[in-house]
Order: sequence, then structure tokens, then C-alpha cells
Amino acid sequence: MPNALELSLILMLVAVLAVSLFRHWKLPAMLGYLFAGTLIGPYSFGIVPDTPETRHLAEFGVVFLMFSIGLEFSLPKLHAMRRVVFGLGFAQVGLTMLGVMGLGLLAGYFLGVPLSTAFVLAGAAAMSSTAIVSKLLSERLELDSPHGRQIMGILLFQDLAVVPLLIIIPALGQGAENLTVTLSLAVVKAALVLGLMLVFGQRMMNWWMTFVARSKSQELFVLNVLLITLGLAWLTELAELSLALGAFVAGILIAETQYKHQVEEDIKPFRDVLLGLFFVTTGMLLNPQVVMQNWHWVIVLAVLPVLAKLVLIAALARIFGANMGTAMRTGIYLAQAGEFGFVLLANTGSAGFGLVPDPWLQTITASMVLSMLAAPFMIQHADRIVLRFSSQEWLQKSLELHQIAQKSLATTKHVLICGFGRSGQHLARLLDREDLDYVALDLDPDRIREATAAGDSVVFGDAAKRETLVAAGLLRASCVVVTFAEFKSAEKVLTAVRALAPNVPVVVRTYDESDLEKLTAAGATEVVPEILEGSLMLGSQALMLLGVPVSRVVKQIRAIRESRYQMFRGVFRGVDDEADRPENQWIRLHSVFVEPGASGVGKSLAELGILDLDIEVSAIRRRGIRGGDPSPDTQLESGDILVLKGQPDALSLAEAIILGRKSMGR
Repeated sequence: MPNALELSLILMLVAVLAVSLFRHWKLPAMLGYLFAGTLIGPYSFGIVPDTPETRHLAEFGVVFLMFSIGLEFSLPKLHAMRRVVFGLGFAQVGLTMLGVMGLGLLAGYFLGVPLSTAFVLAGAAAMSSTAIVSKLLSERLELDSPHGRQIMGILLFQDLAVVPLLIIIPALGQGAENLTVTLSLAVVKAALVLGLMLVFGQRMMNWWMTFVARSKSQELFVLNVLLITLGLAWLTELAELSLALGAFVAGILIAETQYKHQVEEDIKPFRDVLLGLFFVTTGMLLNPQVVMQNWHWVIVLAVLPVLAKLVLIAALARIFGANMGTAMRTGIYLAQAGEFGFVLLANTGSAGFGLVPDPWLQTITASMVLSMLAAPFMIQHADRIVLRFSSQEWLQKSLELHQIAQKSLATTKHVLICGFGRSGQHLARLLDREDLDYVALDLDPDRIREATAAGDSVVFGDAAKRETLVAAGLLRASCVVVTFAEFKSAEKVLTAVRALAPNVPVVVRTYDESDLEKLTAAGATEVVPEILEGSLMLGSQALMLLGVPVSRVVKQIRAIRESRYQMFRGVFRGVDDEADRPENQWIRLHSVFVEPGASGVGKSLAELGILDLDIEVSAIRRRGIRGGDPSPDTQLESGDILVLKGQPDALSLAEAIILGRKSMGR
């Protein structure tokens, strides 16, 4: 029997090797941890025994996972997504659990399966993998897509649904004879504990976090976060509730303070490492011999629930107004099992409350692992699956490509702008000044609507897809500019462009010098690191103010760029290098359509008083003609489109004045 140090070394070695192998295959790290646990568990090589101490240590991973979810819990966010979260999400979880419990009642009639066991299995079946799906959505640039918003709303409700399930399941394990009393007592205790924590904790948390932060000690700040998380988890365990519930409350309390983002970064290493340990111990539950003996049940339980969830979620998404393509993608992305299914099952096996017999637990766990293993492949081929089964999707894709082609057909030797954020819009204005044509691709419907209304040549389309680039006139373009700051997004677009048009020059934006060589190797003609360019402009202005001749400054700038910023490579980093800027302080553009009957019709900009709101009227588009920098005496006409520049609150007030609305909301 190895000692504690040897066990730790073996555990880390196997986990590192397994996770590295799975990451090499572009599979989630979670599956690598599960595989590592299976190898070293008591049913395989028997290196690590399945003891209560090992399981108790693994619970800390769940604690920090629930803490992270509590940090993301936001009432404004829930309010904005309330229809998807509490409508579609509630319907998905509720109907999935009802369906599984219905099957459980049927099985109970023939096989004697208890209702409590059916309830636990129903809760596990309702969960999908937040870790896998959210990561793949981010990598595929689909978080802001129609199906991406629906998927994240459902996942958010699933995360919230775990909280009451973690209260009910321990009560179910205490005997059926006093089930009503036990459940009622659990609910009352949960209400009292949560009420006390939220009411009194909310008042104290911000003061306490500020008190600790004033010490300006990073170590003390992290230690304090760990103290709060584990302390509240301990309190809920004292009340015979779950550790995870207390950690969830701790996350909610800290989320309302100004230290939320700092805490997220500080706690991430602890959460990821301990959550990996949880999945290792979950993998240790698998008995390969039992799984092989019941391989047919493993396959059935891996395939049928996935298909059933896919159909159910797609049907619910259609009922809630999604088109067929969006509904099918939502179902495909969420059909697999999830990590919270393992969390629920971990409290029910032979080491828990005995709600699920051990052979069942191993078979079900194996089937869940298989479904999660298949998830990345299903998501990767989601577009092909949807196009195969949805004629409406073909029509929508055709219309989308037609709109892109229609915008680009009249242009040749144009600039193709991939991404119409701040950098893309600034480039478009420079091109407009030089009377150069451009076509911009973007995936934000609100941005496209306002920019199109202002006369910009921007269309909805994914620049990483080859058919979109062809429709946008890539083969006729004189230049491509990729404005995405994220390396993976830029690399995907660059790969698609190079495959179709290897001779078209491509300029790629990046944040700093870290990915400069990779983008150059991938085929970028020029790479512009915005941090280094900002430093270059700052230095050139300072040199000219100090009397250095302009010709020498220009020569220095040219030399630095030609050497690919070698002089600027590497800096001494400090704690404030990644300081966040408040989102609501950004200067924005906003297009306002002057409706017939609006109070601003016939009045000048000066008479309306909107110029006193710290905003600027950048342009007016009238009868298809765009004029820049209008004078204060310019009178508005019905049908005008004003392009306003300023901060969000001022823009909302200016729009209300122009349109004559009583409220400031749009």
C-alpha cells in the first residue's frame, strides 16, 4: 500500500498524462480525469483505494464549482434572460425529470425500483455539461448566436436547479417512512440558513472584503476568499445540508461586491485542480468488468437518453419561437450528460445514501462518460446534421449568402473587413474618406442593424466559413483585414482565407506580441499588435515634443515595424497591467431614425438641446445621402437617420428628446 506522498505523485502523474493525451486529441480535460480515475481505481490497477477520505477531499472540487456559479449569479442577467432561463430552461429540466420519473414508475411496477431512485436518476438525466458546451461555444464564436443564447439560458437554469436537488437528495436517503417530514424539515432549514446568510451576509460582505483588500496583500485576499467559501460550506453542512449549497451562497454574496472579477481569477486554479480531483474519484467508481458484462446496457443508456433529450429540447425550442435550425442546434449541443449529473450521483451510491445500487451506478456512470465523449463530435458536425434534416435551414443559409453576395456584387478591389467592432468601424471610416469600397462581416444583429441604418456596408455572416467569404467577394477583394483580438478567432478566419485566396494580402489585428509569430506563420501579410502600436504612437509624439526631427521619428517608427517590433518585445509586468475598464464608460455610436410625427421634426439640433448632453452628431443620412459633421442649425426632417456619438445614458436621453418619448428607455 503506497504512502500519502506516493499516492499523490501517482495521482498527479496519471492525471497529467491522461489529460495531456485527451487535450492532444482536442477532447475535454474532464474526460481525461475520468479515464485517469478509472485506471488507478480499486476496480482496475487498484493503486488508489476508494475511501471516505478520498471522496471527502473530492467534494472540495464541487464546492469551488458551485462557488464559481454563485459568482455568475446576477439578478439583472436573470431578468434579461428570464424568458429563456425560466421558460425554456424550466420546461427542459421539468419535462426531462417527469419523463424519467415516469419510466421509473413503470420500472418500479415491474422491477421494484423505488421512486427516490427514479428521482435521483431524473435529476442527473436533466443536466448537460456546462464545462464542455460553454467552452465549445466560445471556441466556435457562437455565444452570441441565436442558439448560443438559448443554450446558455438553459445551462444557467440547470445550474440553479442543482441547488434544490442538493437539498432534496440527502432527505430522500433518510428513509421513506418519514419522507414528508424529512423533506419539510430540509426545506425549512434551507430557507432559514439561506435567509440569514443572504440578509445579514449581504450587509457585512462588502465591508469585510474592503477591510481585507486595504491590506494590499494578495496572499491575504486569496486566503480570505477560501475562508469565506469553506466557512459558509461548513455552516450549511452543520445544518445537515450540502457543502455545495453554502459555497453557492458565498459566490452570490461576493458577486454583489466590487471584487467579483478579482475573486474569479484568484479562485480559478483551486477550482480547476480540485474539480479535476472530483472527476478522478468519479472515474474510480467504474468497474470495467461490470461495464463489460453490461456493455449492451451501457450503449443503450448512452444512446437513448441523448436522442430523447435532443428531440425534447429541439421541440421545446421550436415551441418557444426558435426556427428549425436554431432548435436543432440547441438540442444537439445539450443532448449529452453533464458534470452535475456526476455530482448528484456521487451522493447516492454505496458511499452515499444507497439510493442507486452499485452495479446500476457503474453502468449509468459509464454511459454518461460515453455521451460526454461523443458531445464534441456531435457539436463539431452540428451544421451538417441540421442542413441534412432541415430544409428551412437551407433556405435561411441561401438567403444569408444571397444578402452577402448582393452587397458585394457591385464591388471589386474592395476591402473585406472581418469583424465590425471598434477597430473595424474605425477602418471603415478611413476607407470612406478615401472613397474606397469595403464589405464588412459581423455576427452581432444589433450592431449590424444600427450600422446599416447609418449607411455602412456591413452584413451578417461568419467570416470563418468559406462559403461566407466567397459570397462576400473574397476572390475579387484587394485586401482582407481581420479585426478580432482573440487569436483563435483570427486564426480560423486566416486559415479559411488562405485556403481560398492565397495571394490576397491579409492584415490581422492582435492584442500584443504573444501571437505575432504564430499569425505570421499562418499566412498573415501584416500583424498589428495594438498595444505595441499604441506604445509606438505614444513614443513618437513624445519624441517630437522633445524636439527630435519628424524625419528621424518616422525613420525610427519604420525601423521598428520592419523588425516586427523586436525593440518592444518583453516588458516588466505589474499587478495593474490587466486593469479592467468599465464597460459603461465606452464611447459608442448609435443610429436614430427620425420617425414621422417625432417632436424633433422641423427643429434644429441647437433647438433640441441634444448638443448640450455631451454627445456629438457625427452624421445625418437623408434620402440615401450621408453628410458628416452637421452644423447646429441643421433642421431635422422626417426620415432622417442621425448617427450619435457618446456614452450610453446620454445617447438614450438624446433619442428620447428627438423622438419625443416620455421615458428615457428605448
